[in-house]
Amino acid sequence: VYRYTNKGNLIAVISNGTAVLGLGNIGALAGKPVMEGKSMLFKTFADIDAFDIEVDETDPEAFIRTVKAIAPPFGGINLEDIKAPECFEIDRRLSEELDIPVMHDDQHGTAVISTAALLNAAKIAGKALDKLRVVVNGAGAAAIACARLFIAVGVRRENMIFCDSQGVVTTYRTDINEIKREFATTRRITTLAEAIHDADVFLGVSKADVLTPEMLRTMATNPIVMALANPDPEITPDAAIAAGAYIAGSGRSDYMNQINNVLAFPGIFRGALDARVKRITEGMKVAAAHALADMVPEDKLRPEFIIPDALDPTVAAHVAAAVKEAARRGE
Repeated sequence: VYRYTNKGNLIAVISNGTAVLGLGNIGALAGKPVMEGKSMLFKTFADIDAFDIEVDETDPEAFIRTVKAIAPPFGGINLEDIKAPECFEIDRRLSEELDIPVMHDDQHGTAVISTAALLNAAKIAGKALDKLRVVVNGAGAAAIACARLFIAVGVRRENMIFCDSQGVVTTYRTDINEIKREFATTRRITTLAEAIHDADVFLGVSKADVLTPEMLRTMATNPIVMALANPDPEITPDAAIAAGAYIAGSGRSDYMNQINNVLAFPGIFRGALDARVKRITEGMKVAAAHALADMVPEDKLRPEFIIPDALDPTVAAHVAAAVKEAARRGE
């Protein structure tokens, strides 16, 4: 089938429309324009054919059964815009039960690009990864995946604090699920303002305007701010720099340091398809993050340039090569 059909170069972009970027739970049909756009990005940046499929199903078990039933024609599955916490189980189950690579881009694509940005930001800010104090605002799919990949490259779990819509995620709260409990702190603090004090890094994957300049001014020296809420970030890069941020980035193209998933998913899937792997592993994601970071030469690294341009046509091939090498090494 790989020899005589297009299976080896065909991705299914699958969503149920329950967590469409910036719009929330708008349903399967309303999410179709976003999935069509995602399919075009696969073709544009990695020459991967992609077909969007909007599944009108919110029950995780029924969704998993549906995806498994329609998976045979495809060489890989890109899960998209599925709300937490269901997305974690859907991603895990499909990755384990299908023999083709599956990736929930909202989780792992965001994690790869954020980790790449963190690697370079820490380098030029003069901060050691294992000493970084990180505050993550938002505790959904992207936030959890980012935190796990941060840890994979050297950040210490005990140096991370999560905040959700109810405040700091602590071990004393009774309203958090097992996924959040993985990152619950024992500190007796309740607000983002308390959590951000003396932090080195703020990662926002939540909603607009939650980080104030006053909060930012209490961070450690040379603070790093990655405010990724779209379309409006937790604080704009301009406002963050004015308040004392050493490095600031967002998901938007009209500001410096655009931390955008398009830097990750085309190359990751290109590498996975070319290597004919059955899983996209943690090692492949770490390799992709380092490859992205390495695309900015040390002599060109500066606070306003920590990650390649989102429209750089060479990025996907570079990431794909790193993924294939990780696969060859069995990582």
